[in-house]
Amino acid sequence: MAIDFTHRSTGIEIMDDLACRGEVVDQTLRELDFINHWLGGNVVSLNGLRSLWKTIPKNLDISIADLGCGSGEMLRLIAKQAINEGKKVDLIGMDANPNITSFAQKHSAEFENIRIEATNIFSEEFRKRKFDIVLATLFLHHFTEDELIGIFSGLKNQATHGIVINDLHRHALAYYSIRLLTQLFSKSAMVKYDAPLSVLRGFKRHDLQLILSEAGIKNYQLKWKWAFRWQLIIFSS
Repeated sequence: MAIDFTHRSTGIEIMDDLACRGEVVDQTLRELDFINHWLGGNVVSLNGLRSLWKTIPKNLDISIADLGCGSGEMLRLIAKQAINEGKKVDLIGMDANPNITSFAQKHSAEFENIRIEATNIFSEEFRKRKFDIVLATLFLHHFTEDELIGIFSGLKNQATHGIVINDLHRHALAYYSIRLLTQLFSKSAMVKYDAPLSVLRGFKRHDLQLILSEAGIKNYQLKWKWAFRWQLIIFSS
């Protein structure tokens, strides 16, 4: 059956079940870290962060919230980059699945400036919080357009300096490539199912532009990056 890439898929990923747990989750997180490293996805987030924090004086502590933090790998990379660039950072990783945050805590224990929380971004408690920078890597494609408009409408008032988004470009080559690679090399049933579906839930440029417009966001920079990623940087007004 032909795949339609015109519109975002409404399919549900296994990862969307906030009760999923066990070795399948741990294996999935390890494989996702491997994929992001070798396909260059981590660099998209790190370079986006650098463009924001270079405007912040080095003597100031920078609070960064990583939404949907997964294994915590991005937080650990940020912590190391901050040391190299002489930045002081307070890193808060958030995920709604407590089994995932438990994994992230275990693997980030050596970093004193990383804090992991089981947090739902739709909660009133979260919406009241403020951060210097908000980061979301491969997180926002899990939500519908209406949910994303609400998320962006809130985040633009929560991020003092800006927001960095790294997410998937919905494209046939990306879909068939990741489907083949995961079928050949993945040991995780979740990765084999979720990875291709994630691409189908990803974005065309006009999808993101429309969502941002509806959320009242005008001051942003949207760039395509390899491999089939969107780097979106939203600047605080």
